[in-house]
Amino acid sequence: MYLRLSDVHTSECREKKPWFHDVWEVWVGYPKQEVLESQYWYYVMELGFYWSLLFSVASDVRRKDFMVQVVHHLATIFLLNFSWGVKYIRVGTLTLLVHDVSDVLLEAAKMCSYAKWSKTCNILFAVFAVVFVISRLIVFPFWIIYATVVYPLYYCPRFFLYYFFNMVMFILQFLHIYWAYLIFRMVRKMISGNMSGDDRSDNEEEDSEENEEQPLSNGDGKKRIINGQHDR
Repeated sequence: MYLRLSDVHTSECREKKPWFHDVWEVWVGYPKQEVLESQYWYYVMELGFYWSLLFSVASDVRRKDFMVQVVHHLATIFLLNFSWGVKYIRVGTLTLLVHDVSDVLLEAAKMCSYAKWSKTCNILFAVFAVVFVISRLIVFPFWIIYATVVYPLYYCPRFFLYYFFNMVMFILQFLHIYWAYLIFRMVRKMISGNMSGDDRSDNEEEDSEENEEQPLSNGDGKKRIINGQHDR
């Protein structure tokens, strides 16, 4: 019998990373859980990325959601360090994956923006909006946060850091709701054909009339997209 490469990969994934398919597995064997090499490098790259965003946002144009971005980056950096320190690594990698899956589409939309493919850019942004809602408003609160709030109680008693960690997770969720509101406004403008701007201000010093058309990011401090054109 011949095994397809995809079948082998799926089998290995289930064997080495069962928590990817069953969130209950996040806490099985805790705190004595093996740290995979892929998890280690995932953490290193993500931590470096969010530190770079935190430093770059200070030198970027000051926008209305400046403090929201700072809170987001600080919360993410804290969660990365905390989850590594207390061996919440499995749930940490799931949290990173849920955040990264929509960013791929946004970056693809940016590339189309650079190439001046406005229609493709708008389509990708619409798909990004759908994935953002599914990953950050459905999967994150009802699977990931549920796994950090409810499941640990079956394996270990509550302790102070349990409450603190989940408080930061809820802060991230509130930020997701805020950015989802901005994305919905952007999509509404795109559908109505009136997408001359989006819902983040270019600069806090601009007048109120200009602030009605504001630039949008995905919440990670990245550049905006306006009607298929990349804002410089």
